Amino acid sequence: MFRYLLRSIREPDTLRNIFVERLSEPLHLNLISGFVALLGSYRTKIDFDLIERRYHAFGLLRAADIAREINVDRLTVLEFGVANGSGLLNLCEVGRRITEITGVKFNIVGFDTGLGLPSPKDFRDHPEYYSQGDFPLQDKDLLLRKLPENARINFGNLEDTIKGFLNDVRAPIGFISVDLDYYSSTVDALTIFDGPSDLFLPMVVMYFDDVKRELHNPYCGELLAIEEFNNGHDFRKITKFNFLEKRRIFRNAEWIEQMYFCHIFDHAIRTNALKAKRGEILTRP
Repeated sequence: MFRYLLRSIREPDTLRNIFVERLSEPLHLNLISGFVALLGSYRTKIDFDLIERRYHAFGLLRAADIAREINVDRLTVLEFGVANGSGLLNLCEVGRRITEITGVKFNIVGFDTGLGLPSPKDFRDHPEYYSQGDFPLQDKDLLLRKLPENARINFGNLEDTIKGFLNDVRAPIGFISVDLDYYSSTVDALTIFDGPSDLFLPMVVMYFDDVKRELHNPYCGELLAIEEFNNGHDFRKITKFNFLEKRRIFRNAEWIEQMYFCHIFDHAIRTNALKAKRGEILTRP
């Protein structure tokens, strides 16, 4: 637990995470966390929010569990918005540990221009928060050297890189982290779901980073991109992860409200289940 706190102290909003989220939880759960940090399995540490970037750990584990249920042994993981690369490296490390406990392997792919944010197009890109050049990749060569063999970065504009990437997906996409800040960039990122249904798990776990600040709203940013995506697709819908706070041991963490699913309604698993159910009804005496 102490190592977790020391590592977390470097993350944004750390004081809020500790003093508002964690210490507002029941005392006995925080005490148990100490024992879990020392003796618990990796899965249990994820359950107790003891892994750095908890949303990555939860999202990858949930995706791996879904994959195992349908006999998939390898997944593709995407991060839209790499910035300095700390999130992508975290995905690589967490993915390695989750492979050890589930057997599900990961291909991890980041998307970024490497140049920081483009110029905001209009108010929907939240220019009150973000500006051109924010979050650049400081040392591209260093980051690329740190990446393991199962990880890579596609550099360039999303409207260009996604099209080529969809022709090169070798394992179903199971988890997507979206940290693009802008409405316009998020719209481009969500074109990933224009691919055929067999490129995805029947439910793709998603994390949206930029939905929690005071000025974030359904008419701008990532939230508007989600709404427009849902309005424009009949068989792909992005929804909040229902009742996730009720399923977690610690329920006050902000990241819980940032977890979503993209439901792939035309996935073979879902359509075949419907056919099987209809056949079962028709054959009943």
